[in-house]
Amino acid sequence: MITSSSRGHYIYFDGLHWRYMNGDLDDGSRSCKKCGKMPTAEGFDACLGYIEEATSACCGHGIEKPYVVYGDKMK
Repeated sequence: MITSSSRGHYIYFDGLHWRYMNGDLDDGSRSCKKCGKMPTAEGFDACLGYIEEATSACCGHGIEKPYVVYGDKMK
């Protein structure tokens, strides 16, 4: 089984779709498990917001360590 997470909620791939562990379709409607907020309109984690010069960032959603990537360097 292929598994991952979506905003701190564990999900699995059923061969066609990503689903939450209870079988519900991951349609992007669940908020962050840690802060309870949805992403910003631009797609940033709401608790982080826009981070100047970052190419990628994640708050960790309560299950992973947060990170920020600037170009090819992770901090």
